[in-house]
Amino acid sequence: MPTYGYECKSCKHTFDAFQSMKDDPLTECPKCHKELRRLINGGGGLIFRGGGFYVNDKSGGSSKAEASKSEGPKAEACGSCAQAEACPAAVTA
Repeated sequence: MPTYGYECKSCKHTFDAFQSMKDDPLTECPKCHKELRRLINGGGGLIFRGGGFYVNDKSGGSSKAEASKSEGPKAEACGSCAQAEACPAAVTA
């Protein structure tokens, strides 16, 4: 169910209410029993968890972790420079 924010026009009390979209807006403040106004909320954020949400998560495809294991040995920098591929003293791991 959606969450709607309300604010009392008189006492400025704010609160959230879980209501169905079919329900009428609330009209009475629970504190002072005067008129309410419904606030416009930013909405809830969308959180994607688990596989299947990314371009590389196609069925039958390999993940990045599996792809990095199968790439073979990589060159590491010699310590005096940060350029592993261009370093003449690079050591292959």
